[in-house]
Amino acid sequence: MQATETSDRVMYWGTGRRKSAVARVRLVPGNGQILINQKAGDLYLQFNTGFLSAVKAPLETLGLENEYDILVNAHGGGVAGQADAIRLGVARALCQLDPDNRKPLKTEGYLTRDPRAKERKKYGLHKARKAPQYSKR
Repeated sequence: MQATETSDRVMYWGTGRRKSAVARVRLVPGNGQILINQKAGDLYLQFNTGFLSAVKAPLETLGLENEYDILVNAHGGGVAGQADAIRLGVARALCQLDPDNRKPLKTEGYLTRDPRAKERKKYGLHKARKAPQYSKR
């Protein structure tokens, strides 16, 4: 995760993962726009406004919500997993921006990768743990 300078713009990178979703996040100085897979953030995450507020949460913790644009390339998983992956990517990019940001983001839990994922299906069972109906007779 390296800060990249292209001409006069500085970009900060962060990668976030959740379940099978992966989000590559770039923070660029701007006015608070969110662009996810070339779509506006409110259109991409339109079904639940909680997802959009979760994406903005690390910036709001530091009071930077109107100073950086968030550019995201997200794939895999569902909308909820992608939203959590984006939040982790934004938090990691903010740590790259200034190492002093790490402590408040860590106390809020934005730098912790959620390890929960779908458990694999086992043979002899219908799903990961659901067994066929048992009858004594």
